[in-house]
Amino acid sequence: MPDLDREYSLNEIAIITRAGPARCLGLRNKGHLGVGAYADITIYDDLEDKELMFNAPRYVFKSGVAIISNHEFCEDHNGRLLHVAPDYDETIVDSIQPFFEDFYSIEFDNYAVDDSYLHEHEVIATRD
Repeated sequence: MPDLDREYSLNEIAIITRAGPARCLGLRNKGHLGVGAYADITIYDDLEDKELMFNAPRYVFKSGVAIISNHEFCEDHNGRLLHVAPDYDETIVDSIQPFFEDFYSIEFDNYAVDDSYLHEHEVIATRD
């Protein structure tokens, strides 16, 4: 990033890469370690070589469960799927369906993914 004129602190990096995006997306349980958060935590060794440091976390916790310990995977983890389900004008289907039939290899009626196929999913509210 050639436009940067200073080095960011690790605290600023955490805000820019975790807390800020979570807040912008309205994810109340992400980007912080407060009550009700999902307890997604990564712990790094403090190395001079920051690229190496961020490539090899010492510990990673997802939903409070350790999945990396001492730089080694110790647990398999299927994460939570976050998705939106916004309201839309259903009459648009009549305009879109012909394009699917002409240009897509998937049938229009087979394109949508039914919620029954989603593991541990959570619908994130959209803003008006």
